[in-house]
Amino acid sequence: MPLRVEPDATFRDALRNQTGNAGRPLAGMWVCSGSPLIAELCAGAGLDWLLIDAEHSPNGLESILAQLQAVRGYPVQVLVRPPVNDTVVIKQYLDLGVQNLLVPMVNSAAEAAAAVAATRYPPHGVRGVGSALARASRWNRIPDYLGRASETISVTVQIESEAAVAAVEEILAVDGVDAIFLGPSDLAASMGVLGQQEHPDVRAAVERCLAAAAAAGKPAGVNAFNKDTARSYLAAGASFVLVGADVALLARGSEALAAEFVPSVPAPEPGGTPASY
Repeated sequence: MPLRVEPDATFRDALRNQTGNAGRPLAGMWVCSGSPLIAELCAGAGLDWLLIDAEHSPNGLESILAQLQAVRGYPVQVLVRPPVNDTVVIKQYLDLGVQNLLVPMVNSAAEAAAAVAATRYPPHGVRGVGSALARASRWNRIPDYLGRASETISVTVQIESEAAVAAVEEILAVDGVDAIFLGPSDLAASMGVLGQQEHPDVRAAVERCLAAAAAAGKPAGVNAFNKDTARSYLAAGASFVLVGADVALLARGSEALAAEFVPSVPAPEPGGTPASY
């Protein structure tokens, strides 16, 4: 008799419960190396969530699968960011067993609705049916997976352009959008201040979206490697935040070692971050 299993709770559930600590925002980090070992190492750190990134990182289907398997036994929520808001790509990710999606570059309610539709089977969406072949259903070991699939998936869409900020209320109103996530780097670029995530206009746009999410009763998160900025956004109502990345921690840590023991190497800049986040 095959073992019957249940899907994990989703990021949507964690946001509702704030991981069992009423009112506490959820803190997470990027996992960008493509390494299952590094993903597992980060999963055991005590953070609330991880973001496995495939938009700006060397991750394909096989490496994402290996990382999902590596972190499976740890009490941490795992989101995966596909490279694009595409029905076929999202189908493949879901069939791998990705339960929590962070969809990049969502600029309108129509694009948000398309992302949601990609996660749902007909007649409520356009997801292709292949559950008997897929890890998502544990090869049909999750009872009534086809009927319950939408319960096992959360959709967070990324607001990272002036157009998205202008449409944030409409995006938040889309049924099936569980949360929004603000990306200050691309937002700064779209506002003509490339590389200036701390620019007052960028911060004002982020805070406008946080307020819109609060008014809509939906969670909003933000990327902020600068600790003071992260705390400021949390004070402004962010429900979840990314505060670092595996590759950034390794880069800064190795630079600090070199600066300490190799006299010709300058000390790393405090708070150094990847060029794009």
